[in-house]
Amino acid sequence: MHDTVWFEIQGIPSVFLASSEFGEAAEAQKAALGMKDARYILVPHPIQDATDDEMRIKASEALEQVITALTRN
Repeated sequence: MHDTVWFEIQGIPSVFLASSEFGEAAEAQKAALGMKDARYILVPHPIQDATDDEMRIKASEALEQVITALTRN
């Protein structure tokens, strides 16, 4: 989330991706970093044990959400 906030401060649209287990942490970090509008996408947990093929599926399923988050006003 720190990098996302840094890029946003620089005027570069950014989105943070994390496992669904980290939704609360993402909200807490946004608040702590003073950027309540920081964008993030949660992908299905788990990540650590996912195979390459499983990760490709997760990425493919998240792609439209990422594009939407980066291009919204």
